[in-house]
Amino acid sequence: MTPAPLRRLRTLTAAVLAAGLALAGCAGGAPLAPSTTSAPAPPPARGPFVAAANPLAVEAGMKVLREGGSAVDAAVAVQAVLGLVEPQSSGLGGGAFLMHYDAATGEVTSYDGRETAPAAATPELFHENGRPLPFRDAVLSGRSTGAPGAVAMLALAQEEHGRLPWRALFADAERLARDGFPVSPRLAGFISGSTPQARTPWAERYFTKADGGRYVAGDVLRNPAYADTIAELAAGGPEAFYRGRIADEIVAAVAAEPRPGALTRTDLAAYRPIERGALCRPYRIYVVCVPPPPSSGVAVLQLLLMAEHTPAILEGPDSADAWTAFAQLQRLMYADRDRYVGDPAFVGVPVQGLLDPGYVAARAALAPALTGAAQPGTPPGGIFAGPDATLEPSGTSHLVVVDAQGNAVSMTTTVESVFGSGRMAAGFFLNNQLTDFSFSPTRADGAPAANAVAPGKRPRSSMAPVLILDRQGRFVGALGSPGGTSILAYNTRALIAVLDWDLPVQAAFDLPNLVARGDGFGADTDRFGPALRAALAADGIDLEPNDSETSGLHGGLWRQGPDGRWGWDGGADDRREGVVSF
Repeated sequence: MTPAPLRRLRTLTAAVLAAGLALAGCAGGAPLAPSTTSAPAPPPARGPFVAAANPLAVEAGMKVLREGGSAVDAAVAVQAVLGLVEPQSSGLGGGAFLMHYDAATGEVTSYDGRETAPAAATPELFHENGRPLPFRDAVLSGRSTGAPGAVAMLALAQEEHGRLPWRALFADAERLARDGFPVSPRLAGFISGSTPQARTPWAERYFTKADGGRYVAGDVLRNPAYADTIAELAAGGPEAFYRGRIADEIVAAVAAEPRPGALTRTDLAAYRPIERGALCRPYRIYVVCVPPPPSSGVAVLQLLLMAEHTPAILEGPDSADAWTAFAQLQRLMYADRDRYVGDPAFVGVPVQGLLDPGYVAARAALAPALTGAAQPGTPPGGIFAGPDATLEPSGTSHLVVVDAQGNAVSMTTTVESVFGSGRMAAGFFLNNQLTDFSFSPTRADGAPAANAVAPGKRPRSSMAPVLILDRQGRFVGALGSPGGTSILAYNTRALIAVLDWDLPVQAAFDLPNLVARGDGFGADTDRFGPALRAALAADGIDLEPNDSETSGLHGGLWRQGPDGRWGWDGGADDRREGVVSF
């Protein structure tokens, strides 16, 4: 499904990564000390390892690994179950970014399964009577749904890295859909919650029991329509999804009132995932790899590189100075991300400029004096686009898989808002991913927004799944989180906590969140102790409850234990229902 030139990108990226590792220098920081031959190399990181947001999904992945499946095989199984048991976050009707490490070759690559706007989309997609629609109305409209990409992306990755037959990866998802699964407390909370997507006609039919009541935690929920879709997908592959009955149901749901969308069968059949290679940079003694745009992985790397110029970061989780420095660096990072990142097929994203050592150092030097929202900088090669008017709501999940050979997957997957658009087709919720575009295509002086709507365009995403290597290019860890725009804060905080502060992974994930985008400071206020809150307030950081999606970090790091043995240090964010198994 992917054109030949895109397949070449993975090899080229691997060569660039190998060259970067050979240089063995920290971007903008002190050079890495030369490696010695006296210290024995650690054993390679191997699975089985699965971390995801629901125990049923984790077990489906572990079962595939026990049967000899690859990391990608298991990721397919995990996603198929997550779409059933955690439909508020991800599913077949959504999109995803997947990072892959190939243990045999050392190659790192990314797969872009981001949704695309239909051919009929215009920059005023969410305008009526010359004005932007209220965000709620836009989300609930058929206009919000792009061509789903998760299925095609997983099929491409599985074609290249799978070991089991595609049809063998869906047994748990089909069984749970036909026989039923227990509604989890978190899903029950969203079913009974106030989000309008839980009150659409589609959601009302799905979440209402025969006695007229709503499903609650512990009830068994069956989804025969999803079971039929899974059976077709298993037997027919992605063609069964993007053509035929399933495609017809998607188009019909999108075309329903209110505010029908323009997604067609032709748009679905034309969807192609993209293998983009990986964006990797040294950080301390590690190498951190993320997807390139339209993912915002470049922003994660930019903040880490700025952190190398910020000694206070190293003071640890009990230091107000460290948290203050982290917040100020976020302000700079978000200002640049919001201004420059978009679909590289439509806008020039100055990736190398944003990570340029001189530019990074100059941006980091601004952090101590910031007293409010940061202004975007002018990185080398940057085209000063218009200010962004993008909102990113909450409906995302993250999973990590490592197989017995040491191949690894780090994947962030989403339907965008809680239950996506609230519309269902063939047993699954449809994304509202197109509301990730800027509602205002230009600013007052006519300058274009980098993230404006266009036909076939992929909206910018905050999703940024992470792979961690050592300086020899060996895989040593993976992590990621949901969280809308806060993903970038959550991922960088977790990376700093495990790589700089040397915390156990679970303790790192359970730390307070602090998000600084623009003027304010959103936080898990109840997780900051009184003394630390007072010290932050003295630094001008008045914490307010974070109004974005909570973190849902999952992942692990291959570490040497006190007994000298190497093994997995894994974690699943205690704010959600995920587990880790290894």
